[in-house]
Amino acid sequence: MHEKLITRFAPSPTGYLHIGGLRTAFYNYLYARKNRGDFLLRIEDTDLQRNSKEATEAIIEAFKWCGLEYDGEVTYQSERFDIYRQYIKKLLDEGKAYYCYMSKEELDQMRAQQEALKQRPRYDGRYRDFKGVIPQNIKPVVRIKAPQKGEIAFTDGVKGEVKFKVEDILDDFIIARSDGTPTYNFTVVVDDALMQVSHIIRGDDHLSNTPKQIVLYEALGFKIPHFFHVAMIHGEDGKKLSKRHGATDVMEYKQMGILPQALLNFLVRLGWSHGDDEIFSLEELKRLFEPYHINKSASCYNFKKLQWLNAHYIKTLPFEEINRQLKALGFDLSVYEKAGFLLDLLRERAKTLHDIIEGAKNIINAPKNYDENAVKKFINEDNLELLCVFANTLENQKTSKDFEEFTNEFLDKRQAKLKDLAQAMRIALTGNSVSPSIFEVLEFLGVQECKNRIENFLNCRRK
Repeated sequence: MHEKLITRFAPSPTGYLHIGGLRTAFYNYLYARKNRGDFLLRIEDTDLQRNSKEATEAIIEAFKWCGLEYDGEVTYQSERFDIYRQYIKKLLDEGKAYYCYMSKEELDQMRAQQEALKQRPRYDGRYRDFKGVIPQNIKPVVRIKAPQKGEIAFTDGVKGEVKFKVEDILDDFIIARSDGTPTYNFTVVVDDALMQVSHIIRGDDHLSNTPKQIVLYEALGFKIPHFFHVAMIHGEDGKKLSKRHGATDVMEYKQMGILPQALLNFLVRLGWSHGDDEIFSLEELKRLFEPYHINKSASCYNFKKLQWLNAHYIKTLPFEEINRQLKALGFDLSVYEKAGFLLDLLRERAKTLHDIIEGAKNIINAPKNYDENAVKKFINEDNLELLCVFANTLENQKTSKDFEEFTNEFLDKRQAKLKDLAQAMRIALTGNSVSPSIFEVLEFLGVQECKNRIENFLNCRRK
């Protein structure tokens, strides 16, 4: 019987969830779902000084918005200090860890000597086998007895065989501080082991932590999980993604009118591919995603690509889903008559949900003023007269096809062309010269509302 595949996402709640973190979470989620395993959420909140309750809530809110369901309850490291103390005691009792009584003065002196000899800063192991008198005025830290020579090697699912020379990267590193609180690498190993995490997909900024964690897995007698270290996301300038490249907090994308489906599709492709395919449903990704196929090299953030994907999902998602996301931005399309028709009218040209909102408001609300530049460019005495006659001639047209046929006949009789009327009509109906198909706008508004708006516009021009 195969072991159950379990993945996790383990953010620190010291800031909001950024898109690099969301990508990592999504990769772990997809791999778990593909294998009918569990995807766990653990909040690494042992840094009580820097933790933020708001940041924790924002991480969970971002998961909810994106539809990433985790299994079981959220695990909080701050509630597990007793467990960590037990395992630190176990290592001390077995002689695999020890108390280090180094004073600040000793530490400063050691660092100065290493600097003078141009050596790598590292602890020299002076209390590793200490048998002397215990200093009374020093609160000791606890250090692991790390290997002192050889190499630590593991097979990474993305990078392949990875080897670290012990002398280059390891010393007897601290696993518990002088106040008794455990360090990051220690808590991660204990939790991943006790939560039975089998596969860890994380950013390659964690690669240097892996040899230390392997030392701890072995010291504690835990099974070492499979590691996948994913290259970071870079901006279009080739540098590590940061705020200057655009919004990086996940919930900012929601406020920008980006759909979660588009954001997840965008992120999964920053490092993973399936042939030349660009667009994937969530169900397809659960079937196709394979972390062993993640690219070794860094991926490049491209906001235009995200907008293109967002436009695709705006065009194709059902009314209920689009309106659910619109409501989250404070705009409920469903309260208007012909709401589905209006959405279809607007979605062809929209790149963001704000394009839908603004476009809908422009059509739903009768204009109170008119774009001056558009008026200067498109309005003259001839088309004002044509517009007036057109409005007076409208009778019982209902569909866009009715309006189109009527308009063509109306223009033919007057030896005029659509361009002589369309822009003037757009400005009269919406306040500016940009709108969806004018015949569909006419259908949505209906004859009487169109007449009222044209009359208002003409009255404004006569003043």
